[in-house]
Amino acid sequence: MKLDELIEYLKYEDLINFKNVEITGISYNSKTTKKGDIFICLVGEYADGHEYAQMAIDNGAAALLVERPVKGVKIPQVQVDSTRHKIADIADRFYSRPSLGINLIGITGTNGKTTVTHLIQKIFEENNQKCALIGTLGYKLSSTGEYRDAKHTTPQAPELQATLRMIKDVEKIDNVVMEVSSHALEQNRVGGCRFNGAVLTNLTQDHLDYHITMDNYFKAKALLFERLTDGDFAVINKDDEYANRFIDAVPEGVKVYTYGVKNNADVFAKNIHFSLNGAEFKLVVNNAEYSVSLHMNGMFSVYNVLAALTAAIAMGIDLNLAIKALQNVHGVAGRFEVVNKKPLVIVDYAHTPDGLENVLKSAREITPEGGKLICLFGCGGDRDATKRPKMGAIAQKLSDKIVITSDNPRSEDPQQIITDIIAGLQSVNPETVTVEPDRGEAIALLKSIADNNDVVVIAGKGHEDYQILKDRTIHFDDREQARKVFAGSVI
Repeated sequence: MKLDELIEYLKYEDLINFKNVEITGISYNSKTTKKGDIFICLVGEYADGHEYAQMAIDNGAAALLVERPVKGVKIPQVQVDSTRHKIADIADRFYSRPSLGINLIGITGTNGKTTVTHLIQKIFEENNQKCALIGTLGYKLSSTGEYRDAKHTTPQAPELQATLRMIKDVEKIDNVVMEVSSHALEQNRVGGCRFNGAVLTNLTQDHLDYHITMDNYFKAKALLFERLTDGDFAVINKDDEYANRFIDAVPEGVKVYTYGVKNNADVFAKNIHFSLNGAEFKLVVNNAEYSVSLHMNGMFSVYNVLAALTAAIAMGIDLNLAIKALQNVHGVAGRFEVVNKKPLVIVDYAHTPDGLENVLKSAREITPEGGKLICLFGCGGDRDATKRPKMGAIAQKLSDKIVITSDNPRSEDPQQIITDIIAGLQSVNPETVTVEPDRGEAIALLKSIADNNDVVVIAGKGHEDYQILKDRTIHFDDREQARKVFAGSVI
């Protein structure tokens, strides 16, 4: 594509050394820049792409997208107000607006995004429609296919647009369900994407190290709904504290569907019952009742299923067919995943106060009479520190015993993170509180702490198979560790 075609609809401030060169790719990493790329000089928290422009040129960059002119450069420079926001426009144009040919559904919220995307994918396939998924675990082209790696919950714009183009043209798939993070919305990584529908799971405290306030966090999430247009749909959790603000953010002409358990939603669940086998409830839609029996457990699973079923209704998919699809689902990797039966050991991704509270309440529902509920958890480093004492308080309140350990400490001292968690405890009784900074050793201690009748929740990392330390990233999988520790137990 010629440079003038690429920037035809781009709002730019200046053109420097303009020459209508051929652009054959998009790069924002100077080390991987190839001949013919336009190099995007991203300005981030830790690095400034302008400082790496010459390296990109040495590797073959044909043009630069800049926020300020780079001196001594002879190739064309396109100056814009924000390269971080305009990279999406460049990628969307370069890949010929792939989302326009796709039924693209965005899922946002603090918790539940991954599960809801998987559930909607299952519903599409039960309806004999192909559906691709993009999210935390990577992207996959079918529910039975393998994940392909993704570096973020929502990929950077060039990778995202390239993936959408591949899904549409190569795989011939017309439906895509995608997790959309608050970072991706605020940084415009999904700029150019034409969403046909948006789903809100919930909004609770997370990422305040980045957004600073809950109001900023809400405004980032709300962008997904504000960009919907006539004929699109919005699915919103009416039981969420921010529900009405999200509803108000939806433009006129967009059909709003609500779901919930408490607040007279359009689609709601009643007569909810939990057992070791899963959850059962009555689904009520337009005064009609449907029986739902799930292999998944916990109130959060009920909400996730309601979100997916409401999206199916919004898309005109037969409700009985959608229910059938979800009744056959046995859960998502690292989400309330049972890795041992006696004691019952559950691994979950819960890494926020609300997420931990939901998982522990669900685990309590299935803790046998006389059994203890034991929670092992930590908090991530270089992330919102204010949630650490809150998670400590929640774990102590809802569990009989807690084991406090490391999560992904990153550049922080693991002991300081643990100290922050302990600040939320009412007391540190050694009979009920165990502290072990080494996560592997902490999981090993569960063998001596948990009896066969107990329920153990290992929270925070879920599907992750790595641990990020100060100086390196190591292989570490909670599920693998737990299976080794409880080898020989009833599984």
